[in-house]
Amino acid sequence: MSNRIERVEHELPEPPWRTPRKQPARRSLSRETIVEAAMGVLRKEGIDGVSMRRVATELSTGAASLYAHVANKDELVELLFDEVAGEIPLPEPDPARWREQVTQLWVDSRATLLRYRDIARAALGSVPFGPNALRVTETTLQLLRLGGVPEQAAAWSADVVGLYVSASAVEGAMRAQREEGRGQWDDEAGQTQEFLASLPADRFPTFVSLLPHLTSGTEEERFRFGLELLVSGLAALATGPREAGP
Repeated sequence: MSNRIERVEHELPEPPWRTPRKQPARRSLSRETIVEAAMGVLRKEGIDGVSMRRVATELSTGAASLYAHVANKDELVELLFDEVAGEIPLPEPDPARWREQVTQLWVDSRATLLRYRDIARAALGSVPFGPNALRVTETTLQLLRLGGVPEQAAAWSADVVGLYVSASAVEGAMRAQREEGRGQWDDEAGQTQEFLASLPADRFPTFVSLLPHLTSGTEEERFRFGLELLVSGLAALATGPREAGP
């Protein structure tokens, strides 16, 4: 975890629903050691492989001993997501470069999530409130406001872009998982291409004419295209760069 950004967990209040920190009965067992062990499972097996029993096995203890520090798997996954969010590099906001910086922040966010298989699933259907996730959101909002994006647009777009980044990372993780059985993925991709090429042009004229473009581009290129659409829309609402302030 040498690349981890400076931790700020102890500087912020705990969400009221999170299990309070307790003095460990064993010196070697704490929330931090549980999360570290769970990260190892996540990297190897993804979210579905993470369970209290599985992590307890990694720590050579019983699952019951973990519940004093982490309430359940859902809370553990929240902690894992925030641990990963701590690796997202955050820029020093520059009003003159807000578009470039916010785009790169979202590119880096997706790349970081993809390093940990399907951890992005934890951000779908819930709002991450861990300290590291909050720092990412704060930086996003700050960049948008410095760019002159109106308050409501900045606030709502943080949610919209968060969904886009997370969904793209989940899709990328699913594709990577299928590619682990490369032969099956190649067959599926080939069958898809054959099916699309067989569509009757008289019934789907526009679809067929655009088929080369519909299947072109890398994941990264298509993701950045989507970001450009979002950022251009926000820039159209912006009133111009503002000076950085408190």
